[in-house]
Amino acid sequence: MSSEARLYTFSQETKDHLRKFRLGTSRASDPQAVIYMIDKQTKEIRQDEDQIVYKSLEELADDLPDHSPRFILLSYPLTLPSGRLSVPYVMLYYLPTTCNSELRMLYAGAKELMRNTSEVTRIIDLESAEELEEVPAKLAST
Repeated sequence: MSSEARLYTFSQETKDHLRKFRLGTSRASDPQAVIYMIDKQTKEIRQDEDQIVYKSLEELADDLPDHSPRFILLSYPLTLPSGRLSVPYVMLYYLPTTCNSELRMLYAGAKELMRNTSEVTRIIDLESAEELEEVPAKLAST
């Protein structure tokens, strides 16, 4: 067991939700995103309080905090130049430049554990909510 797995925890409910979200979005025709956070006291990684499934990057941008990191799981359907539909499942690692060093360290330590537990194919780092606009182009370039 890695040291991250001993420090951070996932409830069974969170693990089930991660799996259900991953499997349920693989054939989605619209973008879908959920926000995850780390409880500073318990070190539990869980979905944020609102538990919203976002259907657009604009909605998501409006709800991201200005000074706190977040993990965002995103399923984003796009049509490739070949005409084939692709639905990449990625993690957006939102780390605003204005957040404090304690939160930076907390989220940095859990990044790979969250990646492995959520089974995403790629991580995209973001420093501001405005950078969400660039995500579709980044996804199409792979």
